[in-house]
Amino acid sequence: MTGAETRWLTDPEMVAWRGLVRSTTGLLAMLDNELQAEHGLSLGDYEVLVLLSEAPGRAIRMSELAEQLRLSPSGMTRRIDGLVKGGLVERRPCPSDRRGSNAVLTPRGFETLQAAAPTHLRGVREHFIDRLDPKRLAQLAAALSAIDIDDQKAAGGCDRAVDLRERTAEGDA
Repeated sequence: MTGAETRWLTDPEMVAWRGLVRSTTGLLAMLDNELQAEHGLSLGDYEVLVLLSEAPGRAIRMSELAEQLRLSPSGMTRRIDGLVKGGLVERRPCPSDRRGSNAVLTPRGFETLQAAAPTHLRGVREHFIDRLDPKRLAQLAAALSAIDIDDQKAAGGCDRAVDLRERTAEGDA
């Protein structure tokens, strides 16, 4: 696409876009900071524990978990490695396919999640829910539901760029 074909954002579109980015990144940073300060747990780690707690047998195949979190396989491995070191998650062979492995929530991981949940929910309410009246919350939910995310294009997210940089650096070595 050449410069002449670029559809630049109008002022109202730019205000909406920058507002979404600023609000989202700021909200996620505040929630992460609160979890780190009170429980030594990142928001990303909290999200893993939530997904595992909701899964049958509190276990999810690593590749499926990576897909749900939009992490690359190596990004998922790094995330789980930290949780394994903390005793919050175990890595077990997948019973139906020995090539794969499952992430399994440990009792300690579930206790940690239960302790951290009130902090997270308090933050979500304080920094997000309680700042919107019911009408605005419904409008926001409707607006966000209109955005269809292509899971294939979103797979790996920012983590994929890190993987590509690492592979390039390894190739240069």
